[in-house]
Amino acid sequence: YLKLCVKWHGVYRFVLFTCLLDAVWGQIRYSIPEEREHGAFVGNIAEDLGLDLDTLSARRFRIVSGAKRQYVEVNLENGVLFVNERIDREELCEQSLSCSFHLQVVIENPLELYRVEVEILDVNDNVPTFPWTEFNLDISESSAPGSRFPLESAQDLDVGPNSLRTYLLSVNEHFFLDIQTRSDGSKFAELVLQTPLDREQQGAHQMVLTAVDGGSPERSGTAQIDITVLDANDNAPVFDQSFYRVRLAENAPKGTVVIKLNASDLDEGPNADITYSFSGHAPIKVRQLFSVDPNTGEIKVKGVIDYEKARMHEIYVQAKDKGPSAVAVHCKVLVNVLDKNDNIPEVILTSVSTPVQEDAHPGTVIAVISVMDKDSGENGNVDCEIPHHIPFQLHSSFKNYYTLVTSDFLDREAVSEYNITLTARDMGSSPLFTRKTILVQVSDVNDNAPNFKQPSYTVYLTENNAPGASICAITALDPDFGQNAYLSYSILEGNIHGMAVSTYVSINSDNGNIYALRSFDHEELKNFQITIQAQDAGFPPLSNNVSVNVFILDQNDNAPVVVSPVTQNGSAPMEAVPRSVDAGYLITKISAVDADAGQNSRLFYQLLQATDPSLFSIALYTGEIRTIRQIVEKDPTRHRLVILVKDNGQPPLSATVSIILSVVDSLPDTKPDLDLNLYLVIGLGAVSFLLLITILVIIVLKCQKPKPKAIKMPPANRNSVISRNSMISQRSSTIADSTLISSDNLRKNLNESNFFFFFFPDIRPISDITIGLGHS
Repeated sequence: YLKLCVKWHGVYRFVLFTCLLDAVWGQIRYSIPEEREHGAFVGNIAEDLGLDLDTLSARRFRIVSGAKRQYVEVNLENGVLFVNERIDREELCEQSLSCSFHLQVVIENPLELYRVEVEILDVNDNVPTFPWTEFNLDISESSAPGSRFPLESAQDLDVGPNSLRTYLLSVNEHFFLDIQTRSDGSKFAELVLQTPLDREQQGAHQMVLTAVDGGSPERSGTAQIDITVLDANDNAPVFDQSFYRVRLAENAPKGTVVIKLNASDLDEGPNADITYSFSGHAPIKVRQLFSVDPNTGEIKVKGVIDYEKARMHEIYVQAKDKGPSAVAVHCKVLVNVLDKNDNIPEVILTSVSTPVQEDAHPGTVIAVISVMDKDSGENGNVDCEIPHHIPFQLHSSFKNYYTLVTSDFLDREAVSEYNITLTARDMGSSPLFTRKTILVQVSDVNDNAPNFKQPSYTVYLTENNAPGASICAITALDPDFGQNAYLSYSILEGNIHGMAVSTYVSINSDNGNIYALRSFDHEELKNFQITIQAQDAGFPPLSNNVSVNVFILDQNDNAPVVVSPVTQNGSAPMEAVPRSVDAGYLITKISAVDADAGQNSRLFYQLLQATDPSLFSIALYTGEIRTIRQIVEKDPTRHRLVILVKDNGQPPLSATVSIILSVVDSLPDTKPDLDLNLYLVIGLGAVSFLLLITILVIIVLKCQKPKPKAIKMPPANRNSVISRNSMISQRSSTIADSTLISSDNLRKNLNESNFFFFFFPDIRPISDITIGLGHS
């Protein structure tokens, strides 16, 4: 702890610091006189707390007061605490000996909390005053010296040294003053008879009573006392007791009898009739709270009895008979007020950090709460609680001070605000409680990336679109709030057929609408893929990507093209038709293609014009032209057909082709061309055969025995010598070191061999080679 006491320009400052719950706590105390005008200096709070003036505004330096009026304020430019409005100590604290009010200073980033107590010092701004400027006393001439007569008390609203200090009595020969002090420290005076009175010599006396306070300079008030000397009265009333003590519960209903006083008088008749009333020096507050029945002597409750304002009351009552020269007698009633649990706890909330960021760590201070209960004892002890199912906790710091802190991480997307019900309950036998709702708003942090509604998008666009046409709209959602949820869309760079994607499509960055920058042709580009990025405006920004597959739909924008038969020099092709053909004879086939796709490329053929429609027909789907019947002599020998080729698009596109059919007696003989496929098959077969023979020869050479004996060719026909007469001109030679292989041995060697080895044969002139086969 660090304690500092400084006196500066009449202002007392006391500073106390301590640390608790990861926040700086401290207390600081100032003392200022009352009645200061607006702007009066209280203290340099920034200097006293060691704060940097440049950061006061940025750290949201502020003063929070639970009072209805803001008596002081802070200048954030120089850190000076000054009087905001006039302070009247008597209005603020009445007659309390100590008077102060409390403030809370809150500074954020990091959190610092200070409790400021401002003590209001009394100044002597009130004059002692009597209830009346003149009052009368009736005193019997038979009163003995030493008799006491209470006087009216003066009231001074000031306290401490400035309160009523003493009374003075003007000079006289019969009386003097005895100054008494009540239990609360207030003064009152009693007039004491010093020498006997003689009505015949002087029937009346006048004196001046002066009340003087302890201020500097002194202030005073006066009242005149008129004393009437009465004839002697044999007997004066007598109270049963001169001092009474009673107990009274606070908030006792009006009319409640506190005590019934009784005084007796030995006289008879009017001299025995007694009336009761307050003594002259009974305080004004007592007269406001109680009443005295003049006939019965009952003291009753007249006002509101509040233990918190006064725990005890002194009541001075006098009794006087109705006879001539009646003399009043006095008694004192001490009323002790019993505390009742009649005050509900008061809750004062100081907001520290609202809204609170959703990523705030557990233990972050949200608010500082102070509670108080004006009752005493257990009735004034207060306990606070909040619901358990929320991510917040209450921690007790100083007495009657609590901090509301986070107990877990928050999620604004799940709960954006909390209405926390704080219950403050006292410890009385019949506990009273107060509920206060604390609204805690959760501020957003950029902790969510944009999320697209679909993992990928597939859109379709009809070809031949106008440049600038809308393709689709891609929308993403971000559960964050404000700038963190504001999304902008863009297309990631890439290539389509070697060109930048930005030359094909564009996107509206605000709403995600995608537009075509060119007219697409299905026959050139059937589909492409682009990547869209959605990025929020948070810091740091978060983003997400999605793929968009764009398919270009075919439009019937290509007419069929006839590829067969081919026109020659712009004239219609001619086909010969034998006269002897039967019905159904295939004359020719019309072939056409369509660059479109799907139904737009499906073609239909029909005979648009014909010299004799009954003679020829065309297949609807294949384009084959056939005879419908046999050709007769009377039929023309030359026929012109116009064929219509039409696609299945909407609307359909078409093309026409003309063909001339010439009827002939017979087709000319033509040497059939060998089919190219036949040549190919023969060639492949020959190559395969030669390859097989080569492999077999290699295997035989591999499997031959070492150093075989040469076998001469006998004349019998059991052996054969292969002569290559077609290749060797009339020469026969025998290989000297020929290899003779029996078929059995060859078969055996082939079966026992596990591996194949390939060798390049020794190539020699064929004329030198003779292959001989030995006996098996």
